[in-house]
Amino acid sequence: MAERISDAEHAVMEVLWREAPLAAADVAQRIDPARGWSERTVKTLLGRLLAKGALVHEEEGRRYLYRPAVARDDHAATESRRLIDRLFGGRAAPLVAHLAASDGLSDEDLAELESLVRELRK
Repeated sequence: MAERISDAEHAVMEVLWREAPLAAADVAQRIDPARGWSERTVKTLLGRLLAKGALVHEEEGRRYLYRPAVARDDHAATESRRLIDRLFGGRAAPLVAHLAASDGLSDEDLAELESLVRELRK
C-alpha cells in the first residue's frame, strides 16, 4: 500500500483490524456514532481503501465482505517511519526528545523506553 490513508479511512481500517471480514453495513454499525456517518459514507471510504490496496473484498451472496490487505502493525511501522522521516530527519531520538519536552511521556512510557533501550543494548 503506497498511498497514505486519511483519518476517516483510518477509522474504517480500525474497525476491520479489530474484526474482519465485515460487510459495509456491519462496518457502518461499528463506526463511532459521534462521527454521524451514513452507510453510504462508509461505502465511499471502503471504495477508496480498495482502490489504494489497503483492503480486499470477497463476494458472499449479494454483498461484499471486506478485510484489511495490510496488517495494523505493518501500517503503523510505515506511518511511523514517514513521520520520523518528514519531521525529524529520519532520526527517532529527536521525536522522543520532543515528546519528553512537551510532557508527552508518562512515567510508564519512560519505564518502557528504559526497558527497551536496555534490551536493545544486549
